[in-house]
Amino acid sequence: MKALNARTAPKSNAPERIIQFGEGNFLRAFVDWIIYNMNQRTDFNSSVVVVQPIDRGMVEWLNGQDCLYHVNLQGRQDGKPVNELTRIDVISRALNPYSQNAAFMALADQPEIRFVISNTTEAGIAFDPSCKLSDAPASSYPGKLTQLLYRRFQTFKGDPKKGLIIMPCELIFLNGHHLKECIYQYIELWKDDFGKDYEKFKNWFTKYCYVCATLVDRIVPGFPRKEIAQIQKKICYADNLVVQAEIFHLWVIEKPENMSIAQLRKEFPAEKAGLHVLIAESEKPYHERKVTLLNGPHTVLSPVAYLSGINIVRDALHHPVVGQYIKKVQYDELMQTLNLPMAELQKFAADVLERFDNPYVDHQVTSIMLNSFPKFETRDLPGVKIYLERKGELPKGLVMGLAAIITYYKGGTRADGAEIVPNDAEDIMQLLRDLWATGDTQRVAEGVLAAENIWKENLNETVPGLTALVKEYLDLIQQKGMLEAVKTIL
Repeated sequence: MKALNARTAPKSNAPERIIQFGEGNFLRAFVDWIIYNMNQRTDFNSSVVVVQPIDRGMVEWLNGQDCLYHVNLQGRQDGKPVNELTRIDVISRALNPYSQNAAFMALADQPEIRFVISNTTEAGIAFDPSCKLSDAPASSYPGKLTQLLYRRFQTFKGDPKKGLIIMPCELIFLNGHHLKECIYQYIELWKDDFGKDYEKFKNWFTKYCYVCATLVDRIVPGFPRKEIAQIQKKICYADNLVVQAEIFHLWVIEKPENMSIAQLRKEFPAEKAGLHVLIAESEKPYHERKVTLLNGPHTVLSPVAYLSGINIVRDALHHPVVGQYIKKVQYDELMQTLNLPMAELQKFAADVLERFDNPYVDHQVTSIMLNSFPKFETRDLPGVKIYLERKGELPKGLVMGLAAIITYYKGGTRADGAEIVPNDAEDIMQLLRDLWATGDTQRVAEGVLAAENIWKENLNETVPGLTALVKEYLDLIQQKGMLEAVKTIL
């Protein structure tokens, strides 16, 4: 079997016009797949330079295959099963800015660069006041981007035509607005470093850079461990970066305030390529529906399923108890917090469950659980509050899901002996270690709900009854196990 690289497989050679912060499965199976199709079907003719957003990542793996890899799309389309493989060749190279900072910053000097796309997880779009302009690089993603933008401003002397179109794909509402705000914060923080350039640079960014809010939707399970030998045999390459995803995709891009829809469609011709990419006045209605009825259930079903001994999303859906739990959260709780017509919501929810039931994709529940607390804060906490306001009681399924996340972060081993390995920011991990070390579920519940670095508020005070119910469910899980605890609320 051949190694996969530019010597053994054809690779296109297009101008580097896109900087992509993030090399993970989602961006490679979603954004880079979309760019590949745009190149094939339109005159977009662009390649991507990948930048690793943290100091440890997989750019060496990518460069080891000359940034070639296959996307395996599976699912149902128009009622028919689809299982297809596409070799993606749009990534020109991959950089680690921590060890290749000069090469990273030099991207700003390339005249044809026009787009910046990112997915640095929900926690990635954040302002860190400890960052300095002289850092090589700044630790935060917005800090790195501001460094790059200032270098570009300097190189091209504020040329209006050298501004960038910035499209974050992090799953937070109005992601572009948050990113833009962070960049302005860095511009103010580094005001003295910019000196006489301060006002000119700020004005150039405001007028000639275009920051879009976006919504992305495609389930990406990632590397197909079970089928990899079969896939490699089929493609005749030893591709170690195959990424598996569902056939469904949706990208809603909200036009920036300083650019028209027509201009953005002309520059980024995804709709012309026949892709499900919508360039719209607002992404809000699409965002609320998707985050609440797809990501919301995902976030709580994962720890509940895993702690019940279930590893695959599809198996969770078909489980007699956990499947009932998923539908309770979906239909009885989260759906009741939205303001769209009920028939439309029910149709979307049914489509979501069909996607969860993809017969081809073994979507590991553990792959969903990275940064579970920030995900619950953005995806499920709003539903908890609205449900309480409308119904006068807490949604038991969502609160059980929160208790399951807290239990998952205790670590240890599952009933079947599988090791539980939570993954989140170190301050969150340390908080949970310290709280669980007390052995007191009251202190665990209070300590987690008081963590303003997670919730931006003290939930012990702002959500009446939540502390008591979380403690009750933590005790139930400890005493009876996850599955028996879930049965009590069904």
